[in-house]
Amino acid sequence: MTMKVLYGAAPEDIKSYDTERLRSEFLITDLFAADTVSFTYTHVDRLILGGAMPVSESLSFGSGIDIGTRYLLSARELGIANLGGAGTVTVDGKVFTLQNRDVLYVGRGAKEITVASLSANTPARFYMNSVPAGVDLPHRLIPKAESKPLELGDARRSNKRRLAMYIHPEVAPSCLLLMGITDLAEGSVWNTMPPHLHERRMEAYCYFDMAGEDRVIHLMGRPEETRHLLVANGEAVLSPAWSIHMGAGTGPYAFVWGMTGENQEYNDVAPVALADLK
Repeated sequence: MTMKVLYGAAPEDIKSYDTERLRSEFLITDLFAADTVSFTYTHVDRLILGGAMPVSESLSFGSGIDIGTRYLLSARELGIANLGGAGTVTVDGKVFTLQNRDVLYVGRGAKEITVASLSANTPARFYMNSVPAGVDLPHRLIPKAESKPLELGDARRSNKRRLAMYIHPEVAPSCLLLMGITDLAEGSVWNTMPPHLHERRMEAYCYFDMAGEDRVIHLMGRPEETRHLLVANGEAVLSPAWSIHMGAGTGPYAFVWGMTGENQEYNDVAPVALADLK
């Protein structure tokens, strides 16, 4: 298991960032390497992003040595989304089977987690978000069929999409973590349009189900001075509370969204008019 640390930045800081610096601070590119568990710890609301792709062997983690606690989840909760083939997640001896687009909520206090693929030919790709938690809640598997879908957008504006809530008060409770998956309708390219800010919550995006040659142009920064990242399949973007987040793809794609902050009010947002973007 590896743990990289990112310290975040203020809106004024990124005015001087070149492409390399912007990518190094906000883009996570190494989530899914074969037979590896990789985590990134960010001081932006102390979110941890993780990725694991067990191919030839099962992979175990759970130590908190990198964050100063006995276990990784001594004071944290965790969401695990399977973006690949079928696999298993074993939490302190209890086995959960995750099909593609199933999500597992792991509550505070879990000690050892082991992930495995059912087939090396179609390995599971486990994407993880972990945030500090102040309550103990039971582990829970949320199959795709039990998520809550919302139909959003308009095909005429190329932003028609289906948002599926998984770890959310209306589906599966948590302390502060929110997590779900959004799919764009055929022919649509824009996500999270129109853009918005949510000052009381940060967010992370993991883009997936993309062709190797495609990219998402992810827009970030303050509305009056935007920046962009070119994002490939299986890469994730950190979005601080002060930043807009929206993107357009060169081909079909989906993304996992994860949030944490002061509340779990999904609609606690400040819309930004497109005419105000610069």
